[in-house]
Amino acid sequence: MKRSIIKYGLYLATALPLMGMGTGLLCSCDDMFEPADENYRQAEDMTEESKYAHGLLIYAYDRLPYQTTSQTDVATDDAVTNVTNSAYLNMATGTWASDNNPVSEWDRCRDGIQYVNLFLTIVEKVKWAPSAASKQQMFVDRLKGEAFGLRALFNYYLLMAHGGYADDGVLYGIPLLLKPEDGSSDFNQPRATFAECVKQCYADCDSAMALLPMDYTEIASADEIPAKYQALGANASNYNLVFGNKARNLLSGKVAEAIKAQVALLAASPAFREQSGVTSAEAATLAANVLKRIGGLQGFDPIGNKDWFKSSYKTMIEGSEIPEILWRADRSKNASQERENFPPTLYGQGRVNPSQNLVDAFPMRSGLPITDPNSGYNPQDPYANRDLRLADMVIYNGQTFRKSEIITGTYPAIHGEKAETDDNINSISTSTRTGYYLKKLLREDVSPLSSSLIEQQHIYPRIRYTEIFLAYAEAANDAWGPKGDPTNVGFTAYDVIKAIRERAGLGTNEMGLPLAEGDAYLEACAADQAKMTDLIHNERRIELCFENKRFWDLRRWMMPLNETVKGMKVDRNEATGELTYTVIEVEDRKYDNSYQCYGPIPKSEILKWSKLKQNKGWQ
Repeated sequence: MKRSIIKYGLYLATALPLMGMGTGLLCSCDDMFEPADENYRQAEDMTEESKYAHGLLIYAYDRLPYQTTSQTDVATDDAVTNVTNSAYLNMATGTWASDNNPVSEWDRCRDGIQYVNLFLTIVEKVKWAPSAASKQQMFVDRLKGEAFGLRALFNYYLLMAHGGYADDGVLYGIPLLLKPEDGSSDFNQPRATFAECVKQCYADCDSAMALLPMDYTEIASADEIPAKYQALGANASNYNLVFGNKARNLLSGKVAEAIKAQVALLAASPAFREQSGVTSAEAATLAANVLKRIGGLQGFDPIGNKDWFKSSYKTMIEGSEIPEILWRADRSKNASQERENFPPTLYGQGRVNPSQNLVDAFPMRSGLPITDPNSGYNPQDPYANRDLRLADMVIYNGQTFRKSEIITGTYPAIHGEKAETDDNINSISTSTRTGYYLKKLLREDVSPLSSSLIEQQHIYPRIRYTEIFLAYAEAANDAWGPKGDPTNVGFTAYDVIKAIRERAGLGTNEMGLPLAEGDAYLEACAADQAKMTDLIHNERRIELCFENKRFWDLRRWMMPLNETVKGMKVDRNEATGELTYTVIEVEDRKYDNSYQCYGPIPKSEILKWSKLKQNKGWQ
């Protein structure tokens, strides 16, 4: 009997992920069209075998667009890479095109949506727990809720990567797919408007929140079970099986709520707000809804700017929840990130090199920008009395890291009796190009050297609360000014930025004591909405650096993409030992700001489907 390719693909999509295999199989043409019955599952079989049905959702999770290392940062003014064949380096220096797009989300996210849509057609038919009506309904609700939330997430990333204005002046999103595609589908679908896509994201987030608990936690008694499950006879044990701790890190109600807030911030941003149908007031309110669940600023993590990625945070090992992280991937014990980014003398490859542009964004400890004539900044002692976050996130010349002095200048470091120059700027292929090495995200108790390998647990956040606080501050300031709070959420844009800067230790002297004038720069910005906007942008840049946010932020803010990336050359006078600091140009960026704030639709799709409109400026 003939079998369709679509049904065979359905088997591959469900069975193989559960077996830990990919879909790159080798088979004969006859096997492709007429696979043996014993090696094949039809759609109706999945209602009887829940593990195959669940494979669809697992495969959708496998398409999550989050990155666990710094990737897109090296295509921005925050960093460069020493990897000469990097796709991001090539993109940033002039090769970005609709048929050469390393930041495309088209295939991955649309694949994820296809698996979600397939899953939603069968989830209520599958026998998840046929012996208990309450358990069956709880599984259906949770899995449906996850699916709706995942679809919203995939559409959000598609909007970031591919939303934009076409030549007809309309702001488009992507084709909205709410049903699975098969052999009889019409694949030639037009793009929905950006506003329509936002509404669908909202609807999917709302559906997810209606079905999911806000958090997956254990309950102690049946009295805590929602009434609809109590009516079906649910007990605490079964409720905990479905909605308890074992489900942590799956998409929950609070994650769906946060995704909705992220969609709103994107839609209310300068690049999209004109036709998105979303205002900054709406975006601020949706972000506030997320933050109210942790008590607003009462839930602001006092060590959330650094310790979630440091070994001192014991919960990384113990596995308990981290207050700073709203949603994260599973922990992983490895040394890969350190192997890629440690300086060469520590057996790393120094891949991500922070820029002077980013270093200059860190203010003085007083809170004043280094460009302020009253800041006390000394270009020939550039790291003195700076924002403490700088030393936590960037390795600069002379800094001690893993008990070794890292010299990024042009003179050797003395390690015992050995003079080391490998960490020097442009010394070898794995040396820094900017005079800086990455420090954020790395654990100093890791040893990447294969002969003395020490691996440690790493946490990979997907959404941090600091990101949501900054989203609220950005939208609230835009809507109501620095100190406006017409919705009475209990805090303002000013309050959020004040908390972030206090956590960073700004407004203090070298001894850590508060300055008499406090954080004078913050107070000056509080009286000027435009200055507060710039400050919020800068705080977001600092707090979220190397987390793959900057590339998307610059584009949605419609800020210049082609700022020349700079570095710092440090020379030493051999006679006096005096150091001389010289800012150098490292890499010219060749973006076209006239249209590249919007990404392209893949050229291969434009060539195939006549109803797809390309974004203006892209070929």
